Amino acid sequence: MVKSFQGVRVAEPKKMAAPIMVEDHMSTNLVTFYPEDTIDHVLDLLTKRKISGAPVVDHQGKLVGIISEVDCLKEIIKGKYSNTPSFPGTVAEHMSTDVITMRPDLSLFDAAQQFLEMKIRRFPVMKDGKLIGQISLSDVIRAFPKLKETTW
Repeated sequence: MVKSFQGVRVAEPKKMAAPIMVEDHMSTNLVTFYPEDTIDHVLDLLTKRKISGAPVVDHQGKLVGIISEVDCLKEIIKGKYSNTPSFPGTVAEHMSTDVITMRPDLSLFDAAQQFLEMKIRRFPVMKDGKLIGQISLSDVIRAFPKLKETTW
């Protein structure tokens, strides 16, 4: 838009869009698992919800790990060699416990950089020591086409 200032036409500066944050695109209706849940239960829920992994919490809701389809493969392979049709192993036996998290106020661009550097498909989102959501690589990818008109 062009405005006149004392007879001189000057371009009005573009308004900068608010920063795009992780909290704007993370999932908050999370599937979570407990360490004592079986891999059978995990595989069933991951399949039904069409997700590839989820946070693991203790009974006080504290984040203690993350379980993914890749982690479940260990139990599937073990079942193949022992000729067992079910996967009775527990989440605690296969989950990743060295979990890297993100803050909700991290920019989506910084989050995208973390996905590239870390080669991780999902990050739990923590605020004040509490699990408040999860952001996946898919969440980030889905967000960017909507930002075409945004000034970065």
